[in-house]
Parts: sequence; structure tokens; C-alpha cells
Amino acid sequence: MRLPGDVYRLAGLAGRQVPEAALARFELVRRCDGLRARGLTVAAAGGALGLSRATYYRWRRKAQGGVERLAPRARRPRRVRQPRWPSALVEAVQRLREDFPMWGRAKLTVLLRAQGVTVSESTVGRILGHLVARGVVQPVPVRRRAKARLGCCRRPHARRLPKGQRADRPGALVQLDTLTITLQPGVSIKQFTAYCPVGRWTVAKATRRATSTAAASFLDKLRAEMPFPVTALQVDGGSEFMASFETACQAKDVELFVLPPKSPKLNGAVERANGSWRYEFYAVYDLPGTLAELNPLIDSFSHLYNHYRPHGALQGLTPAQYLAQHHGLEPPPSQMS
Repeated sequence: MRLPGDVYRLAGLAGRQVPEAALARFELVRRCDGLRARGLTVAAAGGALGLSRATYYRWRRKAQGGVERLAPRARRPRRVRQPRWPSALVEAVQRLREDFPMWGRAKLTVLLRAQGVTVSESTVGRILGHLVARGVVQPVPVRRRAKARLGCCRRPHARRLPKGQRADRPGALVQLDTLTITLQPGVSIKQFTAYCPVGRWTVAKATRRATSTAAASFLDKLRAEMPFPVTALQVDGGSEFMASFETACQAKDVELFVLPPKSPKLNGAVERANGSWRYEFYAVYDLPGTLAELNPLIDSFSHLYNHYRPHGALQGLTPAQYLAQHHGLEPPPSQMS
């Protein structure tokens, strides 16, 4: 049994590696010719196939010169306009982008105009695209992904917290966090809170701002007031736990672990302690608005929390009693005694 001639013709065209778009157009012309042979007009046949009258005649004429001519042609101009930006402008955009790698064309245009350069925002955008295509600068999404992927790898001392790592003894992995408190309308403070998830011991200090210098100062306080050696700290990715604080941890031989992004649950112990500070201290007492008067009261509540407040997770024992009974640790004399 012999196959229809159209099948052989299409198979032959496919064997010549004609573009698929050309073959599809050839098939439409062939089917339209078939409908015309049955008595339909060009308009009716083309309407049934979604083919206009003008398109049918144009494609039919091209098919007579070879089916390859039915392939869509590129619409890109043969002569593309070349950029005529002054080299000084390109260098200025590149220099600003290197100084501010996360800023786009809108911000860079403002900076250029402040320098006396008259340029449109679209021109700056085209220059940035040109620099990105050349590989001179990186696009912002790439830099964001790189930052998320690297995390704390570029930091000199801090390391990403290994998955599943837990503290097995007091001081093995003390959690640090900051707490924002509004004492009076327009007056807010930052409290650094340290909490040991094993010994349930807390130390805190209020500062005006959460800076790395303030965190480094708090490091000395927590090491002095924790009744056990502190060998490792666990912090989130806040900037207050970088720079001077990281340098201080390295100098004091204290390991520093940084939580993965979007994982506050790993800092749950100190977050729970912050809740106690917020609702059992700041929400209960009338507190002064100066740090010099506030910090002695914070020390008093720390003493209350560590020596007198029964802890549910310790079966009603205080942290001091628990450390003495289960770890043989005698808390140091308190300044509140």
C-alpha cells in the first residue's frame, strides 16, 4: 500500500533539516490549497485555518522558490546603532557602581547629576547593561545570591552554626540576642541578653544603641558573671555581632557561631528569656530613663532570675541550685548579696 504523496514530500523536507517554522507554514499553505480545490474561496479557506488572504499569497509565492524561504527572518537591523557615550561617563558610572554595588540606575543618576554630569536615567541604565554584558560589573541579583550563599564565610572568626549542634554542658553554647524596649515616648534602649540553655543562667546589659563596640563590652560582663567558662557563643546575623565584637571573641578564644538565615527558632532559649525580661521586668516596674540608673536595676533582676526565681524546666529549682546540684558549680558571690 502506497502512502499519500504529501507524506513523502513532508518527509523529504524534514530530511533536509528545514526549520520547523518553515515546515509549519508550508503545511498551512498546502491545507489551504486543498480547501480551495474543494471549491472554497481563499478568504473562506484562510479563515478556517487562521490565515489571512495576504499572508496566504505571500507564503505561497515564497514556497515556490523553496520551502526554506518560508522560515521567519530575523527583524534585527543589519546596521545596529553603536553607543556613543563619552568614555568619561562610562568610567564615572563604573566607578560609582563599584563603590555602591547594590544601587541601580536611579540612585546612580542622582549621584552623577550631583557631580555636574547631565545624563538621563535610561542612559545610565544602558551603560550599566553594557558593563554587565562585558563582565566589568555584576548584576545586583547575582550579588544578592552570592551574599546569601557566602553567609559568614568571609568573616575572620565567626562560623555558620553546624546543623544539629547542641550544648552539652553549661557555657558550651551561650545564646546572645538584643531586645528593644521603649522606656518612655521617644526614648528606647537596646538590651543585650545572654542565656545559657543548659544552666538557664542569664546576664543582661542596656545600651543606647546596639553596636559591635557595645557588644564587645557586654562580652566582658557575661564572661565575668557566668558561673562557668564560656567557650562558645551563638548569635544571629546582626551587625552588632560583627567587627569589634568578633575581634573580641577571637582575642578571648571564644568560638562564635552564626545562625543560618531565617531561623530564629534556633535562638529560642534566649528569645524565651527576652520574654521574661519584657513581661516580668520592664512591664512591671517603673523604670528610670537613664542607663546609669537602669543598669543596676537590670543587675538586680538578673540576681532575682538566677538565684530566686523557680524555673519550670529545672523542676522548680533556680539556676543557681541546679548548677550546684547537677554540675557542682558554685555561683560567684553576687553584688546584690
